[in-house]
Amino acid sequence: MSPESGPAPADRAPETTALSSPGLEAAWAHPVLRRLLHAWRHLQHLDQRRPRLLDTAVVLAVTIATLPDLLSSGGGSAPFGVTDARDSFPGFVPYVLAAALILPLWWRRRAPATVFFTIAAVSLVQGLMGVWMAAGGSALVALYTLALHGSLRALGWAVLVAITQVVLAAGVLVPVERWVLAVFFLLGTVVAATALGLMLRIRRMYLSALEDRARRLEIERGQRVRLAAAAERSRVAREMHDIIGHNLSVMVSLADGAATLATNRGEQSAQALRILGDTGRQAMSELRRVLGVLREGPGDTQMLSPQPAIRDLDALLARVRAAGLTVTYRTVGDLDALGSGVQLTVYRIVQEALTNTIKHAGAGSAAEVTVTVDAGRVRIRITDNGAPHTDAARQPRADDPGNGLVGIRERAALYGGTVTIGPCEGRTGWVVDVDLDARGIAPRRAPDDSAS
Repeated sequence: MSPESGPAPADRAPETTALSSPGLEAAWAHPVLRRLLHAWRHLQHLDQRRPRLLDTAVVLAVTIATLPDLLSSGGGSAPFGVTDARDSFPGFVPYVLAAALILPLWWRRRAPATVFFTIAAVSLVQGLMGVWMAAGGSALVALYTLALHGSLRALGWAVLVAITQVVLAAGVLVPVERWVLAVFFLLGTVVAATALGLMLRIRRMYLSALEDRARRLEIERGQRVRLAAAAERSRVAREMHDIIGHNLSVMVSLADGAATLATNRGEQSAQALRILGDTGRQAMSELRRVLGVLREGPGDTQMLSPQPAIRDLDALLARVRAAGLTVTYRTVGDLDALGSGVQLTVYRIVQEALTNTIKHAGAGSAAEVTVTVDAGRVRIRITDNGAPHTDAARQPRADDPGNGLVGIRERAALYGGTVTIGPCEGRTGWVVDVDLDARGIAPRRAPDDSAS
């Protein structure tokens, strides 16, 4: 294996494999193997810092292996029982052939296909000249590099060229005595070089896929954590808003009324009651600021008045009518008996539905608002005569952070409600139909005459 094969599992193997087999754990703990793995890691780090250094080392290693063949006097005895014909050529020819076979290896990782086919062409010339040299092994190095780094299509042609050269060199260009042994050995080296390169290539791709999957899983886990935290913050903010804020506003109203009554009667508790009302208003302001941080939305941190109720729908509808929308409002049942949280929910649903109507249906349209209370259930129905082409734009959006039509569904879910939002049947326009379950919700109690 070569350090150029990509990220090595040297520092991972003892962890991942040892978990599955005690025998392998003992093998990884062997001192000799530990030293080899340590040297492997250092070689990898060196190759990452200085990639050209390994290419130079490969060139030098092949050159050193070729020197004895070049420096031998006279015609050397070629493998497989034949004597090569280098004595028939000038003395510098073997050196030129060796240089042409070895030097391209320095560029093998930058242009693996070009390097291999260049070396294959020089090897063909060498075979035509009847010369055998150890430098011919550079073709195997180039084939291995092509299998590891190059195009698979180019690799297929390279293997075909290598097999053709082996058959030609051993059986036609340079006849040998042991032809079967020569072809078997040379084809074995070609298969081994290709298989080793492909094995390391697959291993590198597998490790890369594992690392990419680990990164994506880590990112997805972080996203899930952030989404869960945001959803929880929004839920907590909504519950605090609908419960604590509403009840606190009622307490402030009662404290102000009691302070006025105590002042009229000349009681000493009037000042304490005023302080209690001011403290409640300050607490509501601080609560809104905290909720603004929890919601992570704009416009939640300013000073606000106590939360609205059903009685404030008249003022809301007056503002909507001033915006150019004709609104018809009708109620059925005792709405004042509803709890403050339910009343706020009704108000917000009507407000958000009419805001959606103004945004998409436009001025000059007409809307009808009906609020019905019957046997502990509250039904809010808002219809308009908006144009059909606006229907697609008015669909609820999942990226709406708790406002608009998505906010209607979330508020209704707090009271086990059902929501129907969509185009009106049989005519143009849009309908928002919400059915809330107010049973079990504490009714709103009217203040006593003595405290008002």
